[in-house]
Amino acid sequence: MDARSIIEIADRYGAHNYHPLPVVLARGQGVWVEDVEGHRFMDMLSSYSALNQGHLHPRILEAAIAQMGRLTLTSRAFHNDRLGAFLERLCRLSGFDRALPMNTGAEAVETAIKAARKWGYKVKGVPEDQARIIVCTDNFHGRTVTIISFSTEDPYRDGFGPFTPGFTVVPYGDAEALEAAFDENTVAFLVEPIQGEAGIRIPPAGYLRRARELCDRYHALLVLDEIQTGLGRTGRMFCFEHEGIRPDGLTLGKALGGGLYPVSAFLSSDEVMGVFHPGDHGSTFGGNPLAAAVGIAALDVLVDEDLAGRAERMGRRFVEGLEAMSSPHVLEIRGKGLLIGVEIKPESGPARPFCERLMEAGILAKETHHQVIRFAPPLVISEDEVDWALARIAPVLVP
Repeated sequence: MDARSIIEIADRYGAHNYHPLPVVLARGQGVWVEDVEGHRFMDMLSSYSALNQGHLHPRILEAAIAQMGRLTLTSRAFHNDRLGAFLERLCRLSGFDRALPMNTGAEAVETAIKAARKWGYKVKGVPEDQARIIVCTDNFHGRTVTIISFSTEDPYRDGFGPFTPGFTVVPYGDAEALEAAFDENTVAFLVEPIQGEAGIRIPPAGYLRRARELCDRYHALLVLDEIQTGLGRTGRMFCFEHEGIRPDGLTLGKALGGGLYPVSAFLSSDEVMGVFHPGDHGSTFGGNPLAAAVGIAALDVLVDEDLAGRAERMGRRFVEGLEAMSSPHVLEIRGKGLLIGVEIKPESGPARPFCERLMEAGILAKETHHQVIRFAPPLVISEDEVDWALARIAPVLVP
């Protein structure tokens, strides 16, 4: 069946909640994918950082296949022989005391919200139902009703109210506005160290350090959403390492499943995790043996292949190549590691047509926030592959 027929069937029977590029992918390996008609493309999106280790990494695939032949699901009603090793690996790598495994990034964020609120009531002593969590404009933390309740994007909210209360929204990157938002009922500040969906927005240097100081002063939790930025993407294992601080809580997902299986987690201290008791929170699939086996392999690949270091080196090469083009269409190039945004000038039109021309040139990238092309290839990309991409991007950005 050709691509057009497949797209027509998907359009007929699926909800129209996405606007994908008109390509139908059938195979993948490393940084490369192939469509149903045999055309080859470089994946410059990595499923929004879920493919940091590349498509079908052999070690992760081998671990998944081996586990699928043994045991895939038990629920948390019973122990399984893989979960403990996964949690230990994740905690030792991140430096946190405990991890609570879930499936999707949104579930990890919901877990963080529940943990922060309960910690506020049981440990900090906030009056019941008065806890407040500070968040930022242009945030993206998921699509649940509670999470979109503190979104500032109208399309994410339109028609989905009534919304969950308890959130204070401040401008992203504005330390003074952040300080003014704290009060005695503030239990947490939830923030992305780099805003991916907002167009690869990087806060001013020192912003996270200031947030750390304010959370310490007001006895509140600093919770970082590193679902897109974590696990090597920005040139460090975790993006917060760039500012030399540590959060009180961390949400991870996407690359934690190695591009094969949905795996996420909320990580925090003994004190914060101590507010959870049997029956308080859970997930049928969270922490299942297949997820744990895949998670262990995904983390091992990141460490053993130094993919964070590769992201830093390849990202620098990529940005230097983009800057050397001196494109008249480009307003700004920004990013860290291999999370790179190219903002198109308004007078040059939106980013979508540029992404369509990139597709024709063999590059699969996607627009975000209307004017920004996101370049975020798998971290296994080589120097030759970076150069191959730059050679095909140049004719699109430079007339």
